[in-house]
Amino acid sequence: ICELKNLVELNLSGNKFDGSLPQCLSNLTYLRVLNLSSNQLSGSLPISVFANLTSLEYLSLSDKKFQGSFSLSVLANHSRLEHCNISGTIASFLQYQYDLRYIDLSHNNLAGTIPTWLLQNNTKLEILFLFNNFLTGRLHLPDSKRDLLHLVISNNNFIGTLPDNFGVILPELVYLDMSQNSFVGSIPPSTGYMERLLFLDLSSNNFSGELPKQFLTGCVSLEFMNLSHNLFVGQIFPKYMNLTQLAWLYLSDNQFTGRLEEGLLNAPSLYILDVSNNMLSGQLPHWAGNFSNLDVLLMSRNSLEGDVSVPLSNLQVTRILDISGNKLYGPLEFSSNHSSLRHLFLHNNSLNGNIPHLINEDSNLRALLLRGNNLQGNIPEPLCHLRKLSIVDISCNNLNGSIPSCFTNISLWMEESDSFNGFVIWHGILLDASGRRLSRIKSTSRNKFMAKNRYESYKGDVLNYMTGLDLSSNELTGDIPSEIGLLQELHALNLSHNHFSGSIPRSFSILKMIESMDLSYNELSGRIPLELSELNYLAIFNVSYNDLLGPVPNSRQFANFDENNYRGNPLLCGPPVLKNCSSDLPPPLPTTPAEEDEPAIDKVAFNWSFAASYVAVILGLMAILLLNSYWRRQWFLLVDACIDSSCFYFLYKLAFYRR
Repeated sequence: ICELKNLVELNLSGNKFDGSLPQCLSNLTYLRVLNLSSNQLSGSLPISVFANLTSLEYLSLSDKKFQGSFSLSVLANHSRLEHCNISGTIASFLQYQYDLRYIDLSHNNLAGTIPTWLLQNNTKLEILFLFNNFLTGRLHLPDSKRDLLHLVISNNNFIGTLPDNFGVILPELVYLDMSQNSFVGSIPPSTGYMERLLFLDLSSNNFSGELPKQFLTGCVSLEFMNLSHNLFVGQIFPKYMNLTQLAWLYLSDNQFTGRLEEGLLNAPSLYILDVSNNMLSGQLPHWAGNFSNLDVLLMSRNSLEGDVSVPLSNLQVTRILDISGNKLYGPLEFSSNHSSLRHLFLHNNSLNGNIPHLINEDSNLRALLLRGNNLQGNIPEPLCHLRKLSIVDISCNNLNGSIPSCFTNISLWMEESDSFNGFVIWHGILLDASGRRLSRIKSTSRNKFMAKNRYESYKGDVLNYMTGLDLSSNELTGDIPSEIGLLQELHALNLSHNHFSGSIPRSFSILKMIESMDLSYNELSGRIPLELSELNYLAIFNVSYNDLLGPVPNSRQFANFDENNYRGNPLLCGPPVLKNCSSDLPPPLPTTPAEEDEPAIDKVAFNWSFAASYVAVILGLMAILLLNSYWRRQWFLLVDACIDSSCFYFLYKLAFYRR
């Protein structure tokens, strides 16, 4: 190659060349374009090579395996250079360039401030990429208007406020990303002059104040806006809002207040709306059903209130609907508009009534979170027809009846599933549902599900791989269906704080993927099946406060469990509960499938012995109170305190419901 001395363009990018650059490249003095990026080249960059290539107009050397330092001053005489993508520092050589149009120094370890002359001298600069570095200080602009189109300085350490004349100096901006810095203050009203702006990301800073009217009316071309994770205040979506092209809008994790006004109706192409974790109030807006292209609607963790039934039936959300953590009430109602919905999060509200017959058998619903409401009645069998479900959480309600045995119809709990890609493409940029650019495909439905005795936050593709069933803290009764054990792909199962009776199904040993199993605070009896020790992924196992007896499994995963996993079962024995099993304890009788769930102890004898012990304790307490005046006086003071603080209700629930 070095002998091709008249070569004008050399593009070897996107291959697998390795080794170091040959010194003889310096012979190609007519070279205008040199692109060696995205290979496996290594070693130091030969300074003499680039010093001789003074005809270069385009230079790209971005490769993560280059080592050593490279002084950009070797390019000081390259007056024709227009595009420079190279590892290094913002050196003074750029001060002598007056024809640069493209600068990309991102993904390096650049530190210090941006020199004021970078934009001052390069008057023809159109694209400046400095993201993912360690740059600090304030952002300084040139004295006069520039035609910069793309400015990306995200993921640095910039501080201070934006210049008041920001929109006056840079009115031609099309793409602006200043996210993940430490900027403060409000958005300058002059941003309203940026009529060509399509993409704006100011997320993860410390911006504050209200959104200026000039900004909401002047940026008429804006399609993507991300202001999440800041300190913005005030009311959003005023009627004068004129962002007619807006499709992606992220305002989560701020301090916006008040009702949701109708200004957003001026953006009929809205695709994603995220206003979660603010202080919004008022009713769920009726106009939310007017967006025919709405794919994601996130309004969780606000103070929205009112009857949810009518707004829900009007919504036409395609993929994700999350209005959890509000003050919504009323029965749930759905229409055929929701057949394409994939994630439905309505938890932590005050919804009542029965769980509706959700949509139809063609539903694409993947995750259903209804916990923490006032839902009543039985678990409807049509729930089993939602064959694509992966996560169901209807805990902390007032549901009664038994568990339907038809959950085996849910295919994702029975067989290994493929994830779906929850991403969108905007002008050639891969984005997730939170508005982040992606280097790989992932989805960003995000929410929490009880697993491993704590609420885990799942987002991205994890939400599609995670499978779980949480029916805890209800009034469910009856035996646990043995069919639950056939759900081989289930990762988390929580049936605690109910009134289930019978034995633990031996079929639970088929739950090969289970990681968390909580059966505590029920009325289960019999032995713990020793076959459960075959569950190799089991990390959490809790059967506390039941009526179980016999030896506790103590091999494989169960060797990690101790007495905290078995509390309130006095008839259990074995090393984990620090109690020896009697040698004359009769071995378990072989059982048939019909007998599998029958209790293994004499309940009548156990109840009589318990009653006798209870009476003995009461009589002993009464004797102490009669003989000791001090303790009698303390007892009556305690009773008075309990009555005054509603402690009686707590003791009643503790004694009779153990919830």
